[in-house]
Amino acid sequence: MQSTTRKPRLAAIEYIRGISMMGVIGIHIGSQYIMNPAANIHLVALLETVTRFSVPIFFFISAFGLFYNLNINEPFDFKSFTKRRLKTVLIPYLAWSLFYLLHDGLLYGVGFPDPLHLLSILFFGNAKYQLYFMVILLWFYLLMPLWIAIVRRLTMPKLAVLLALQIAFDYWSSFSTGFNLYVYSLPDSSLLKPFLMYRLNYWVLHYFFIFLLGGYLSVHSQQFMAFMKARLRGLTCFFFFTLGGLLTYYYEKIFFDGYTPMEAINTAHQLCPWGIMYTIAASLFFFAVFTYVKFPPALSQALHLLGKHSYFAYLAHPLFITYIGLMIQHKGLVMTAPLIIGFYWGALLLSLLAATACRRLGTAVPLLNKLTIGVYPKK
Repeated sequence: MQSTTRKPRLAAIEYIRGISMMGVIGIHIGSQYIMNPAANIHLVALLETVTRFSVPIFFFISAFGLFYNLNINEPFDFKSFTKRRLKTVLIPYLAWSLFYLLHDGLLYGVGFPDPLHLLSILFFGNAKYQLYFMVILLWFYLLMPLWIAIVRRLTMPKLAVLLALQIAFDYWSSFSTGFNLYVYSLPDSSLLKPFLMYRLNYWVLHYFFIFLLGGYLSVHSQQFMAFMKARLRGLTCFFFFTLGGLLTYYYEKIFFDGYTPMEAINTAHQLCPWGIMYTIAASLFFFAVFTYVKFPPALSQALHLLGKHSYFAYLAHPLFITYIGLMIQHKGLVMTAPLIIGFYWGALLLSLLAATACRRLGTAVPLLNKLTIGVYPKK
């Protein structure tokens, strides 16, 4: 049986979950705004580029949390681990997938998919645009013995090699003309085509470095804490340097290469070299800030609430984006900058209110919390 030694709770992990959820909502609101041909490119950059750390940083904190109380030198109880993780991720994933398939089938009149199509949707995480993250996370969980074996042997030089491999792999997957032409040239009837088209939805290789970095730093948490405390200013500079690099890449594509904002954000994303470095910098920066910077009580409470309800808000926010968008469309309004900012805060606040209400209702009806966020009553 895998033994654990309980370490002090880290508020930084909870706070990072909250701001990451906010960033994901920003990305999805940006997808609405960018449909406006006259969209402000700077607001697009804020919504779609500054927020690009949001998804991969989840893998960092997930790995950090998994390894934090784990003794990697003892036998790993994979069965017990898998049982716990399937309850917290797989069941909510299936519940939310079926909810969105039923909801969207009724709303858009497309009906419920046939069994074969349903299996494909569930495998790739295509029931709604945010659910693919849970599919990748499940694959990370299923490969946990591999990650433990790698983390046991990791050193800083080996991490540097893995980073180089990550940059090379992501660049190939995202920007290889030959590979992408091959994928799109496959006939729609090809069984291989969806496995390659939706590779971002389940290939853990796209994010293996940030996950292993989280695991490695968690295992060496004492040294990591001391490093952050001593290098807070340097980590801040690193964060803004990489953010500047990613934004420069975005603006370069628009002003020098003639890209549209849509093309620019689909190039300057989290898998490009600057995006990978920005993710690493954001992971270290936010962890350090939320560990060693003292915030006013009101702000700390707000960060706590964001983190506590981030899981539900992440899963539910497309529902509110849909209905706010339909209301805007019904009124014939143009997606201007002020409107899209209000759109963002409306979707965020409604998601948090729904999360709070369901969490409270779930205390009386435990099945609700089990299905929506994988939280079970304490024994």
